[in-house]
Amino acid sequence: MSNGVEELGPAPGQARFGAGKNHKETEMQQLSKQEKRLFKRQRKQEELHRNQRVKKLKKIFWIGLGILIIGGGILGLGWFLVNRPPVPESIIISRQGIHWHAELSISILGQKQEISTNIGIGFGGHRPIHTHEADGVIHMEFPGSVKEDDIRLAHFFEIWDKKFSKDCIFDKCNGPEGQVTIFVNDKENFEFENYIMRDGDKIEIVFEL
Repeated sequence: MSNGVEELGPAPGQARFGAGKNHKETEMQQLSKQEKRLFKRQRKQEELHRNQRVKKLKKIFWIGLGILIIGGGILGLGWFLVNRPPVPESIIISRQGIHWHAELSISILGQKQEISTNIGIGFGGHRPIHTHEADGVIHMEFPGSVKEDDIRLAHFFEIWDKKFSKDCIFDKCNGPEGQVTIFVNDKENFEFENYIMRDGDKIEIVFEL
C-alpha cells in the first residue's frame, strides 16, 4: 500500500483475453506464411503446366505443318503425274528395252584419239551407255521404255566427261587450227551432239582444216 491506495493488477478476465489475443495473432502469422508458401508452390506448378502446354501446342503445330507440306507435295506430284502430257509415240524408240552398238572414231589433226575402256562402268555396275574395250564400240543397253533423248550422242560424252559440240571436240575448238565435222555412216551430219544414235552406226568425228 502506498499513500493509502492499493495498486491492483489486471482483472483475471482481462489477462485471459490478452493472452488469447496474442496466441491468435501468432497463429494467424503462421497460417499466413503457410498460405504464402502454398501460393508460391501453386504458381510454380501453374507456370510449369503452362510451359508444358505451350511446348505441346508448338509440337502439334510443327507436326501439323509438316503433314500439310508433305501432303501438299504428294498431291502436287499426283496432279503432275495425272495431268502431264503423254510421251509422243514418235520419240519412243522401244518399250521393251534395247541392246544396240555404235562404232565411234575421233581424229584430231590427223591423229586418231583413243576411246577409253570401261567408260560408264564402275563399282556400282554400268550405265546404260558404256564401253568395254578401247575399240570405240558404244554399248547402249536400256531396259523398258527408251526415248530418243536417252541415246543422244551427247550423253556418251557427258558420261565420259569430255567436251563435244558443233564448236569443240575435247580441247580443240573451231578456229584457225581447224573445224569440227561429224560423219554418220560416211555421210556428213549436222546434228553433232544432238545426233540420236542407232544400232550399227559408224560415227566419225573429225577436227581438221
